Amino acid sequence: MTDEERLKLEAGYKYGSDHRFRIRCRAILLKGEKRSNAEVAQKLDVAVPSVFNWTKRYASEGIAGLKTKPGQGRKPIMDFSDEALVRDAVS
Repeated sequence: MTDEERLKLEAGYKYGSDHRFRIRCRAILLKGEKRSNAEVAQKLDVAVPSVFNWTKRYASEGIAGLKTKPGQGRKPIMDFSDEALVRDAVS
């Protein structure tokens, strides 16, 4: 890992707007210290396959590969068309 890459990852870890992105940057920084996937997973309280996947994505896409892509994650159970009904039910 170059100094420039390390600085970008440290900035992402400290100032990233998304918690998941910060955790991923921290994982790559720990991997840069020659720690195993199991050690990193235990330290960050995540699954070992997650650390493996983040490392793989970082190797192929750089720091942009650590950002959450659109469409990932849990889908909302409600859409905005239900907002009026929910507001009425709450009040």
